[in-house]
Amino acid sequence: MNRFEIIRAGINTTFQDDGRNHLYHIGIPLSGVMDKRNYILANSLVGNKIDKPVIEFAYQGPLIKYKGDKINIVITGDVIFKLIKKEIEIEGNCYENYFIEDGDQIDIISTNKSVYGYLAISGEFDLKFQWGSCSINTKANVGSNDGKKLQNNQKINILNINSNPLKKKLDYINTRIEKIRVIKGTNFNYFSDEGKKIFFEKEFIVSKLSDRMGMRLEGQRIENIVDTNIRSEGLIKGVIQIPADGNPIIMLSDHGTIGGYPKIGVVISADYDKLVQLSPGSKIKFQEIELSDAETLFKLYEMETQNLISQLK
Repeated sequence: MNRFEIIRAGINTTFQDDGRNHLYHIGIPLSGVMDKRNYILANSLVGNKIDKPVIEFAYQGPLIKYKGDKINIVITGDVIFKLIKKEIEIEGNCYENYFIEDGDQIDIISTNKSVYGYLAISGEFDLKFQWGSCSINTKANVGSNDGKKLQNNQKINILNINSNPLKKKLDYINTRIEKIRVIKGTNFNYFSDEGKKIFFEKEFIVSKLSDRMGMRLEGQRIENIVDTNIRSEGLIKGVIQIPADGNPIIMLSDHGTIGGYPKIGVVISADYDKLVQLSPGSKIKFQEIELSDAETLFKLYEMETQNLISQLK
């Protein structure tokens, strides 16, 4: 049996795919990959369909030993890693696929001034799906691997290996973003003029308390002039809530399906991938745009992603 043996699991290593976008109405979170473009590129670089499960890791990634027939792997993101073979060590390049053989090791050392990276294989991880997805939400214990992060000494079986994929490489650089574009939230008028001005003109710092569920920001307090709590209502990925302390919280992929804090804005979908790659201590400024502009920018984002995929064919 072909398999990965996890020697070191890393800090926050999970299986992820597109998530569960069809179950909000019964309280099941979205989950799924944090950085959609890097997920799609990872699968494309090893010849998979773009929705196959991958290993997502944050900060320090796993050290993995491979047992089995020759297989193709790729790592995407801004990641420092190496391949340890019987006679040599290879300093790995992101967006370039590599063949590994029985006994080889993949050492994902760390992400570089970013948070998330992805490991895809030219095969399929042997996973149990829950509600149509393998995506792991550790807060809810939902998904494959009993809803838990990967652990040291764990073995992961691999099925349906494509042993003859083409050698592929993509010249792609993950650019950082200086301003996160947002549209006004449903409770925008709950906030004072000064609070709105602070939101759009002042810098915020990404807190160490951020995770897959939400990104907490620290900065000048945003004043609420109506009520710091509202009747709980539905949430979406990227919505920005302002709790009583006046510091924004951005809902990320594992967010709850309802919340009771006023919503001042929503991060546009085109900027979400770059948002989640901002590590603690990074500075954020928000820029208001109209819904129609957000829709146009998302179409451009999808076109850019497809153009990158087309370069691999």
